[in-house]
Parts: sequence; C-alpha cells; structure tokens
Amino acid sequence: MQDDSLRPDADRTGASSKSIDPDPSPAGDLSFFQKIFSSFLGGRDPEHDKRRMLRQIAKELTKQHYKFFKPKGEEALPNMARFFYEIYRVVSPAQIILQNGENSGVLKSIIIDSFLSKEQIEIQERLSERSIAERAKSMQLKDLVAELKEDLVRLNAAFDDERTRQIDGMYGMLLNLLRFVNFDYYFLLKKFDSNLQDRNFNYKPKFEPINGEYVVEDLKDFLEVMSIIDLEADWQRLFETIKQYRNIDIVALEPWNKMLAMLRDMRKGRTFELVVKYMEKNPAYRWTSEASTERIVEPYLSRIKTQTDMLIQKIVQEKRNGKVDELANLVFGTAAISRMKNYTDKANVQFQKKMLGGYTRVQALNFLKAFLIDYVKKDLRELVDLLLVRGQWSTALSSQQLSEAFHELMAVSEDLLQFDDSLADDGELGLRMRNALNRSDRNKEELRAVRPLLKDVNDRAQVLINRSAQSLIIVGRNLKTLLDDYAKTPHEVIINWKEIESASEAPIKERFGEVYKKIYYFVQLMQFFATAN
Repeated sequence: MQDDSLRPDADRTGASSKSIDPDPSPAGDLSFFQKIFSSFLGGRDPEHDKRRMLRQIAKELTKQHYKFFKPKGEEALPNMARFFYEIYRVVSPAQIILQNGENSGVLKSIIIDSFLSKEQIEIQERLSERSIAERAKSMQLKDLVAELKEDLVRLNAAFDDERTRQIDGMYGMLLNLLRFVNFDYYFLLKKFDSNLQDRNFNYKPKFEPINGEYVVEDLKDFLEVMSIIDLEADWQRLFETIKQYRNIDIVALEPWNKMLAMLRDMRKGRTFELVVKYMEKNPAYRWTSEASTERIVEPYLSRIKTQTDMLIQKIVQEKRNGKVDELANLVFGTAAISRMKNYTDKANVQFQKKMLGGYTRVQALNFLKAFLIDYVKKDLRELVDLLLVRGQWSTALSSQQLSEAFHELMAVSEDLLQFDDSLADDGELGLRMRNALNRSDRNKEELRAVRPLLKDVNDRAQVLINRSAQSLIIVGRNLKTLLDDYAKTPHEVIINWKEIESASEAPIKERFGEVYKKIYYFVQLMQFFATAN
C-alpha cells in the first residue's frame, strides 16, 4: 500500500494547500531496548547516534529494489537517471504545449467552461462583447441593461459552492502539474550523460554513475514537485479538458499512468528522501511542500461583471456621441467644429503627459463659439432687431424678456472670447497654468497646484455653457410664442405684423422657422454638456 505520510492531503482535484511534512525515516528511530540501555548509560553521544542512523539508512538504500544510489562511494547510479529519463519522455510534450500556462487566461476559461451546461454557456455568450453590441443595435438601452443584469444573476447562480470547489480544484491540479512538468529534468539528466540533447529521444542515452553531491539539490527540488502530484486524481478528465488549449494531447495517458505507478513506489520506499538524508549527513532532514491553489471562479465572475459594465458605458457613450454628431450636423452641417484658440485638445497634450485631466469642455465651447458667431450675431440678431425695433408690442414685459435673453447671449459671446484669450501663454490664466506646470517639472508635488487651476478653468467654461443654454431657451420660447401669435387673428403680442413683414428681406414665417429650428437643435445639443461634471 501507498504510504500516506508523503501524500499531499488533497481531494481528487488536487486542490488542497496543506503542507507536506514527511515522517522521519524509520532509520531515525531508536529501538525500545536501545532507549533503555541508553538511559542506564546516562545518554549517548549525538554524533554516535547520527553515524549509527546513517549506517541504517545506507543499509536500507542497499536493500531497495530500485538501485538508484550506492552509499559506498556515494554514487548516484544510472538507474536513477533512467527513472528521470522516463518521466522526461512522458512530460516533454507538456513542457512545450503548456509553456507559460500558469499565466494563460485561456486555460482558466477552458477549465471553467468544462463544468458549465449548454444553457450556462449560452448565458456566457450573451454577455460577450459581440452579443451585447449586436443587441444594442435593436434594443432600447434600459431594456438591454435589464436583460444583462438578469443574465449576470443567472450566471452567478450557476456557480454554487460545490461547482466552485471542483473548478478551483481542477485548476489547482493544473498548477501542480505545471510545477511537476517544468522541473528541469534535462539539466539533471545531462549530469549523467553530457552528450544528451534536449528532447532528442532518438538518441540512446549512456548514463554513467556520478558523485551524489552533484544531484542532491535536484533531488530536494524533485521531492517537492513529486509530493504535490495527487496520484489518485482524475487526471484523464484534466487532460481531456485542456486538450482544447492546443487541440493536442499534452501527455499520453498510458505512459502517464505507468509513471504514476513509479511515483507510488518512490513515495513508498522514500528513496530520494533517504538519499538526501545520507548525502546531507542529516538523518533528521525534513522537507515540506505546499500544493498550488488559486481561486479562479470569483475573479472570473467579477471580470465578466466589470466587462459588462464597461460595455454598457461604452454603448451609452457611443449613443451620446452619435446623437451629438447628429445634432451638430443639423446645426452646422458638420460635427468637426474647431473655433477655440487656446482652450483646445492640442493644449491637453501637456496635461496628459502629467496624467492630468486637462480641459474637459473643449467640444462644447467649440460648438458654442461657432453658434454665437455664425448664428446669434447674424441671423438671430437681425431677426431680434427687426422685432424689437419695428414691432409694436402689446406689453413691455414680453419684449423685455426677449431683449434681456438676447443681450445675455451677446455678453456670453464676449466673455467666451476673453476666457479663451486669458488662456494664451501671456494671458492671466495661461501664465498661471504655465508657471505651475514648469514648477511641476522640477517637483512632482507642484502638480497639486495645477489641479485646482484646471478645475477653476473648467468651471468657468461650464458657467458659459449653462448661461448660453438658459438664455437660448428663453429666446426660443419667445420666438415660439411670436410664431404662434403671427398665425392668430387678431394678434395679441405684436399688433403690427404687416409692417414687420414689409420690412423683412425674407418671409417672416420662413425666417422664424429657420432661426427657431437652429435654436431648438442647438439647445438639444447643449443639453449634453449643460449638466456635465
């Protein structure tokens, strides 16, 4: 029977992380009569006991079926090399196929998927980027989000405690296998045959006896990797599962099972442990090894949730950008508007190099400046002047609202120009910003002074956006009221529409429609920026 004192305390999946601490060799135990005799003599010389135990170890090594080591002369024999060579032949394909396997996310996914049902695989697929992007084309965002949340709940429910334990256990088996496979067998074997070529199994090795001290450190390392291999685990299932990784068997099952039988004998006979004890002249030598464990289910579920959240945010941003571009085209005929001189994306390069947010309202201010210059100061101004100068208003309050809102827009236009100029290298804000950035080149702590300056600049930009949006809403509302009044009989707000009509270069209704439409679309556009943080 196999001696369980050297077996890792692990389940069939190899998931245990308990330390392996083999019992001392029987050669280290004094017999009952020796202990009594020793007490009468008042104790024994420790060195004498040590030498006696080493002699006992030597006898046990000599009697072992596997002739791996010759105590007299302290030689590691060719049979030891042949043992390692057989293992090397078995695991050599896996060394290549599973290279860097411990860092492979694909292997983790393959193992997880092997425990999922067809329905659960379909849920996983529904949460893929491709599936979410496809559904986003035909679904309302709120409906898509609700479906994705339900899919996440159903996927999480699939991983109960037992399934999670099995998955983590199988991945632990894989990690232990990788440690065993990646032991440097070739380095050890070349000590027995210097002509041996790496993975050239057509070459017939000529192993020679060598001094045991050349391999004692290798044997210590091998004791560790040998102990973490669960000899009773379902290795066939693991091999069939990870075959999907490269669509090739990583090891041949029959040679692997024969190798496991050899490992059972090695553990039972404690062969390598006894060799190390003898070579180290330390009968009390004890070694420990800890099986590899890693929880992969929780990170997997967390990663899917994070990816899903990021995809939703991406879709929201894409829809927002699409709507912004659509409205910009309706207002300007293009979405590529660049009017600011200093508050620009180009200026943001200097902030990005220092991991700072930079100017965050660039697109909105470009739109605003273009609208104020191209439409407010031209088409809207001409229409408002015509209405205020030529129109006979029934009450001063109505004309006052339109007048104040329009003049506020003109004030915003002037403030926007001054704001942009102040960010020039010789401007008030630009000079402060440049000095703070220059100081931060010498002292990173000075970046703390740049952040509040940037926040102040962006806050000022936001105020300009909000002021213009509020004033345009008032102007638009008044124009809609006047357009309705123009269609009434009798008129209630302006009583001399015919006089205004005769003074206009184009039909009043047409001018109202064009200007109102521009304002309507631009207000919608600014709403994407008016509440920005």
